[in-house]
Amino acid sequence: MKTFKLFGAAVLGIVLLIVFVIFSCSSRDKKSFSEIQWKQKVEDTRVEDLYAPHFKEGRFYTPWMEMGDKSFLDVLGWKLFSKTHYTSEETDFLPRVTPDTAERLDQVRGDFILWIGHNTFLIRIDKVYWITDPVFSKRALLPARLTPPALSLKELNEIVKDLNILISHNHYDHLDRSTMKQLPRDAAVFVPRGLKTYVMGMDKTNVRELDWWEAVDTGKGSTLICLPAQHWSMRIGQGRNRSLWAAWLLKTPKATLYFGGDSGYFKGFREIGRKYPDIDYAFMPITAYHPRWFMQYQHMNIPEAVKAFEDLGARFFIPTQWGTFHLGSEPAGFPGLDLIRHIRKNNLDLFRFNIMDVGQILPLN
Repeated sequence: MKTFKLFGAAVLGIVLLIVFVIFSCSSRDKKSFSEIQWKQKVEDTRVEDLYAPHFKEGRFYTPWMEMGDKSFLDVLGWKLFSKTHYTSEETDFLPRVTPDTAERLDQVRGDFILWIGHNTFLIRIDKVYWITDPVFSKRALLPARLTPPALSLKELNEIVKDLNILISHNHYDHLDRSTMKQLPRDAAVFVPRGLKTYVMGMDKTNVRELDWWEAVDTGKGSTLICLPAQHWSMRIGQGRNRSLWAAWLLKTPKATLYFGGDSGYFKGFREIGRKYPDIDYAFMPITAYHPRWFMQYQHMNIPEAVKAFEDLGARFFIPTQWGTFHLGSEPAGFPGLDLIRHIRKNNLDLFRFNIMDVGQILPLN
C-alpha cells in the first residue's frame, strides 16, 4: 500500500510538472513581444560598439546587443506550442527548379551568379570562382531538402578548378562537412575567427581566418572584407559561440557583392553602407523569422531585410536561404512569397529584387 501511494504521488508530480511546462510554454508564444519595442531596442544601440572587442572568456558575443541564452522552456514553447496558420498557397509555395544547369552553364562566357540552393551561390567574376556556404547534402543535420541543389558536387568539381569558398558561420545549413570534404582540397577557404582548425579538419589545406572589419587582398585588384552580423554559433563538438559568425563583402573591379550570412536587424547595415558605398548585389537572408518573439534577434523578417538592404545602399537585392530547408515555424517557401507580397504592397521597384529560381544563372551587370 505504501509503495502504491508513493507511486501515485510520483505520477501526480509528473502530471503537475507536465501541466506547468505546457502552461509556461504556451504562454511564451507571442509573449509580450512588441515590434515597436524591438525597433527602439535596436535604435538604442551604439554604432561605436560595432568596433568594440567581441571575445571574452573563450566565447564570442555581439557587444552592441548581447543575445542572452534561450531557456529549455523557450525552445519547447517554440517547437510545441507556437502555432501559426498558413494557407495552402503559403504551405506549397517553393522556388522553381531550372533543370540542366551544368549544360546551360557551359554556354555562359561572362560573369554570373548561380543559385544552387539555400545560401549556396556560385559566382564567377573575371574568371575567378566563389562559392558561399556550400551545402549539397540531403539534410542540414536533421531538416531534409525540399528542393534539390542545382548542380551535383561532381558537376561542380568538373566545371570549377580553382575555387574560393566563403563560410559565414558553423550552423549545419551553412557549413556541411560532407560537402566540404568533397570540394577541392586546396581550395581557398575564408572563415570567421575560431573556425580555421575545425575546417582544416574537413580535408582543407588553405584556410584563412578573419575577424570583423579585417580585409584580405584576393588578387586581380579584389578585396574580401569580413563584417559583423547579429547571430550566434553552435555545433556538436563546438560549444556555443566558440567561433565567430560574419557577413562578407567582396570588392572587385567589376562589382561589389555583400553576402549577409545569417543576421538579425542591427545598425551594422547602416554603418556598412556608409563605410563601403556602391554595393551592387546584396545577398540578404530571409528565413526562420517565425515566431517573432523567438527569432527576432538572430533572423530578420521581410520588412527588416528590405530595410537592411536600403541601409546598405545596394543596387540589387538577392534573397537567400528560402525554399530549401524548413527551419522556422513558417513553411520553407513562405519567405519568398512574403517578399513578393511586400514588394507589391509597398510599390517597390521590382527590377531591384532578383528573386531567383534554383538553377537560374543571373548575368552580372
